[in-house]
This record gives sequence, structure tokens and C-alpha cells, in this order.
Amino acid sequence: EGCDRKCSFCSIPDIRGKHISRTIEDLVEETKKLAEKGVKEIILIAQDLTYYGLDLYKDRRLGELISQISDIKSIEWIRLHYAFPTNFPLDILPLIGEKPNICKYIDIPVQHITDKMLNIMRRGISRKETYLLLEKIRKEIPDVALRTTIMVGHPGESEKDFRALKQFISEVQFDRLGVFAYSYEEDTYSYNHYKDSNPEKLKEDRKNEILEIQESISMHLNYNKIGKLFKVIVDGREGEYFTGRTEYDSPEIDNEVIITNTDKQIKPGEFYQVKITDAETYDLFGEVIQ
Repeated sequence: EGCDRKCSFCSIPDIRGKHISRTIEDLVEETKKLAEKGVKEIILIAQDLTYYGLDLYKDRRLGELISQISDIKSIEWIRLHYAFPTNFPLDILPLIGEKPNICKYIDIPVQHITDKMLNIMRRGISRKETYLLLEKIRKEIPDVALRTTIMVGHPGESEKDFRALKQFISEVQFDRLGVFAYSYEEDTYSYNHYKDSNPEKLKEDRKNEILEIQESISMHLNYNKIGKLFKVIVDGREGEYFTGRTEYDSPEIDNEVIITNTDKQIKPGEFYQVKITDAETYDLFGEVIQ
């Protein structure tokens, strides 16, 4: 809970306070109890997972935490949300690559890419460092799904900055991407130090441009999945079809797999091998094989 970062646009540290970690023992014990109740997917979530353990152990312990949770055999998927790019814990990469029940899915909100904007937004990382980090992650985990969050329209963002951001997104081709238009929140650093210089229409236009780029990327990535087999967890039924997700998709925010052969005995909460037969921009269609 909480966050120790000082991003210019964010009020969470003031609302929720400083980062507070629960002990490894506490989290492992809770996971075991959930597993006994039949839970098969665990999502470790924080405003900044990379800080985990610093307050308790004076050291970053995210790797140790996910390693111990991954030893709980009945937990089939462990998913990580919100790993800040600055001081990213590289020791977790071999674990994600090697442990079959740690999802090859990393949510790493980069927000922007030019040095100027990263500095204004107080992100504590440079353009070069961002590129190098993403390259390293993909080198160590070739089949990883990278999710990110982008912010457009922050005070100081020029047309040149925005063009660089679009080029960055086109080059990196994130598997999943969310985009927000800057909102002028009271008592944030930006509110107190910068004028909200970009008109609302410009912010929305830039947001829509980013979404258009990502739609094209997502369509391309999804079409490349046609004919391939994926392990899918079934979340439930919508109308005549069941819907589920691959390990590369988090609930509510990412792609769904729509299962079209409803004659099979399918149960929500169970895992199945699904062959992808068709694709749309943000959805896959498939048939249960076994």
C-alpha cells in the first residue's frame, strides 16, 4: 500500500501515504489459504512493486516473494502489476523466464519517453535507460508481454515531444497499452509548479492518436496468434460463449479469448488448451482442444 515516488502528476502518495510492505511470510500464508479454497491465479499488485521489502528488510525483496509464492504448486498463475521502470529489480527476470507459474507479463508504466518530459514528470529515468530496460526484459524473456501506461498532454509536452512518443510506441510495440490525458489534480507537483498549458481538445486528440497506433499494433500481434495453442483460464460465460484469458492478459483491462465451441464441458475457473481460430483488435477467438 502507498507509494514513495514523487511523480509530478500523481496525488497517490498524499492520499495513501508512504509505501508499506506486508511480510513475505504473511503474503505466502494468505496465498496458501486462497489456494486451499481453489484459487488458481494470484495478482500481486502495488502502486510500485519494485519498492517491495525496502521498508521491512532495507532491501528489495520482490524476487524472493514471487519465488516463494511460485513454490505453492496449486497456484497456476502469478501476475505482477505496476513495476516502476526506475530501479527495476532485474533479479526477477530469470524467475519469470524459468518458473512456469509466473506469468510472462510485466506491467511497467513508462508514461513518456523524451528526457525533457521524463524530467518534468519527475520519473527518475532517462530515454536511453528506458529503451535499455525494455530491450533487456525482452532479451531475457523473449515471449514476455509488456503492458505500459502513457500520459499525454502533461504541462510542457510540445508537438516535438509528442512525435517522439508516437515513434517510441511504434518502435517498441507494447503488447498492451493504456493511455491517459493529463488531468490537473490539486496539490500535485504539477498543479503547484506548472500551468496546464495544453487545451483539453489537444489532450484528447493526442490520446486518440496513441490509441490508433496501438490498435494497429494489437491487431497485428493478435493475428499472429491465429493457429497457435494457448493455456487459457475461463472467467465466465457471456451470452452463448465462454470467455477467458491467456497468461498475457490481466482481468478487466486486457484481451479476452472468446471460446466458440460451447458443446465442450467447460467450467469457469478451470484452465484449458485453446487453439486460436480468429482475431480482432482486442479479442481472440478459439476452440478448446482439451
